[in-house]
Amino acid sequence: MSDQTRTSRPIELDPVDQCPPGGRLFTLALQHVLVMYAGAIAVPLIVGGALKLPKDQIAFLINADLLCCGLVTIIQALGIGRFGIRLPIMMGVTFAAVGPMVAMAGNPELGINAILGSGIAAGLFGILFAPLVSRALPLFPPVVTGSIIAVIGISLMPVAINWSAGGQPRIRDAATGLLVDNPAYGAPEYLAIAGLVLLVVLAVTRFGRGFLSNVAVLVGMGVGFAIAIAMGKVSFDGLADVPWVSVVTPLHFGMPIFDPVSIATMCLVMVVVMVESLGMFLALGELTGRRLSRDDLTRGLRTDGLGTLIGGFLNTFPHTSFSQNVGLVGVTGVKSRWVCVAGGAILMAFGLFPKMALIIASVPQYVLGGAGLVMFGMVAATGIKILLAADLRNNRFNLYIVALSVGAGMIPMVAPKFFHQMPHALEPLLHSGILLAAITAVTLNLFLNGGRRDAASAAIQPALAH
Repeated sequence: MSDQTRTSRPIELDPVDQCPPGGRLFTLALQHVLVMYAGAIAVPLIVGGALKLPKDQIAFLINADLLCCGLVTIIQALGIGRFGIRLPIMMGVTFAAVGPMVAMAGNPELGINAILGSGIAAGLFGILFAPLVSRALPLFPPVVTGSIIAVIGISLMPVAINWSAGGQPRIRDAATGLLVDNPAYGAPEYLAIAGLVLLVVLAVTRFGRGFLSNVAVLVGMGVGFAIAIAMGKVSFDGLADVPWVSVVTPLHFGMPIFDPVSIATMCLVMVVVMVESLGMFLALGELTGRRLSRDDLTRGLRTDGLGTLIGGFLNTFPHTSFSQNVGLVGVTGVKSRWVCVAGGAILMAFGLFPKMALIIASVPQYVLGGAGLVMFGMVAATGIKILLAADLRNNRFNLYIVALSVGAGMIPMVAPKFFHQMPHALEPLLHSGILLAAITAVTLNLFLNGGRRDAASAAIQPALAH
């Protein structure tokens, strides 16, 4: 072969950097948006209710949330300077901050301005603290990383299960404000539609070819949504009352309040968020075949802080990478970060055009449930896949690490009141199963294994840039 022929061959891009053509790009991006949409709007609904805001102000919180989610997603997936890990990641508001924010909402001296002020401060803390977290990467060999990622997937399964049953088993009564049993929970038609969505996803994955197999989750959700509409289970009430365009103004609720206790609590939340994100980044690196450097992780973690900082000014809350979208990458095999860049643009459009957002918000939770079982399960399966590279056969210490870290991670899920007599300030830490699993796994690995690493573990350990 001549030198001219050899040099004229086109360079093949990494799958992460390949951009699908227009129509496919939009469809794949919409699939990402649909699977994370319910989670994206849940936090502003919860916090807005705790603040006793009127309906139009809660709608404003949702619009601000969607706009900010889209903007931070674009920064994270596209990469701008020292921000963005440049992987297929969708960003959304973290549930780890809900407890502290609801507590602030109940204090008349704090309210939403203290929530936003503590978010701004915690965002700055996250940006500065990110390099220190990324330097902890050597503490995360496969036995630690696999255990944490498996716990992330397992701890999210109750969300998909409750979605499949139609929501939460207990709901708040509008008249009394008390929690009562949800009479519709587990209705046979909900379970049937969720099961059908799951079957369609599996069938399209098994028998679909090419692009069709890449959008299996979207097809399944589309079938479930259509059936729900045909059964009269979907309401578009209020669509006529929603404006076509809504402008999100910074500091809509006034100047932020920088309360020291609230700031300290939210900084603890940022630590939890960054540990969870570190696990998500490592899982995504495994799914995409991208070897992540310390600088990559720093840029990704720094963007969590940037999103939280921007959110404070744009009237929304701390941000993190969404697990279900990481699972979606595993389900579909689509590794392009440009899909998530387009997904971020769609989220921003939803934030600016509320009618579009309301239509998507009308997708029932039980339709999402069937797809959620696959996506959250895929996160857990990725953790198990990483554990296969750890020396579980010859190193009995690794079995202890897996057993105890998974057990610690399950505490908040199976026994929510396990730590209820501990100091309230520690709630963000003790109520995060992912953080408990991370602390347990890292500590046990240092105690039992020290600095020892087997050849199999070293083979898949992400490369360090420095």
